[in-house]
Amino acid sequence: MPSLSKPAFSLAGIQWLFFMVVNTVVVPLSIGLAFGLTDAETAGLIRTSFIVVGAASLLQSLIGHRYPLLEGHGGIWWGLVLSLCASAPAMGLSYSELGGSLAVGMLLAGIVTIILGAIGFTELLQKIFNPIVLVIYLFLLSCQLILYFFKGMMGIGDGGAINLPVALLSVIIVVAVLVMSMMGRGSIANFSILIGMLGGWVAFVLFFGNETTPTSGGTLFKLLPLGELKLHIGIIVTAFIAGLINMANSLVAISTVESLFEERTTLKQYQASYYVTGVGTIVAGLFGLIPFGPYSSSIGFLQSTRIFQRGPFILGSALFIVLGLIPALGGFFSTMPETVGDSVLFVAYLQLFSTAIRNVRRLPLDNISMHRITIPMLVGLSILNVPPETFSAFPVMLQPLISNGLLVGVLLSVIMELASRNKLKELTQ
Repeated sequence: MPSLSKPAFSLAGIQWLFFMVVNTVVVPLSIGLAFGLTDAETAGLIRTSFIVVGAASLLQSLIGHRYPLLEGHGGIWWGLVLSLCASAPAMGLSYSELGGSLAVGMLLAGIVTIILGAIGFTELLQKIFNPIVLVIYLFLLSCQLILYFFKGMMGIGDGGAINLPVALLSVIIVVAVLVMSMMGRGSIANFSILIGMLGGWVAFVLFFGNETTPTSGGTLFKLLPLGELKLHIGIIVTAFIAGLINMANSLVAISTVESLFEERTTLKQYQASYYVTGVGTIVAGLFGLIPFGPYSSSIGFLQSTRIFQRGPFILGSALFIVLGLIPALGGFFSTMPETVGDSVLFVAYLQLFSTAIRNVRRLPLDNISMHRITIPMLVGLSILNVPPETFSAFPVMLQPLISNGLLVGVLLSVIMELASRNKLKELTQ
């Protein structure tokens, strides 16, 4: 990989910083809204997220898996928490009970992630999460989050109608970033994400004004802001399963990025990665954050920018920590219009979806394999597209699990793979 000049190195670090901002800021904002937190509490959650995401990413690049992969709020965790918030009234739960039970589940999941990483669980995980299961995971994760980003970039409000002027600007941003990343050369392609974010932000302010005011202040690292520790077995078990699948997310992201760097990841790297992710999950449970994991969307970012060096990523991670420590800076970046951030993330997840499609092409597509792919995909998609209230007839303990399309799709895929011929024999060898 050619070395970058100092100006290009700095710009690449700033580009990573903006990518971290748009991937991170929307998560604590959505959690604050879902749990009914005050503006000050949400501001504190945002700043805490910036610091912890920056620190976790820095640790992963230096002592963890050692790839330039954003260690951010896990998509599977984010989708789970938002879906549980939507279904909490139907389950007869207050938000403080939900938040407290989730915290317990996250703490347990973090501890187990560290323990399983230490005892070499990676090898068994690689056998369970074979290429077919990984395709299902990438496909459903892309669909779950890209639907969320699509609604944001189209300006779809509570009434369900598209805001046409906002949607038009979003489409222009998406097309511009895609054209720059696929057809541009040199710096244009390398900094397509940064150009799209900055240009989109300026255009949004010019045409629509600044719709949000900077937030500042807020308490950093407030303990258990979503509720005191509670024991709701169904939520704790669901969170625990999410933690195990999040370990598979690390496996997916790391094994997928290997092709870009043309190298094999050692078991020690996986082990170190799980240590960082496990500690991050414990921190998330204590301070009301969404637990962490390597972001598969970083792969799309790397494919778009074609800058694979760790140095700019380390610089971006360090700057992200600074943003969280300085209230005014963190408040300023929190004003980035949601539609602009969602438009850029839409492009990143298009790349991730493309990765899932490329992985499908490598599979032996006989009749058995096709059923092993299509059934989990369609079941997961079906659940993703129905409201949580649909599952109110199920026992309360099962509702948190059965109402999550990503979890159900991945678990169904794992079960079908374990039931396939010779699979159980392979696991015992």
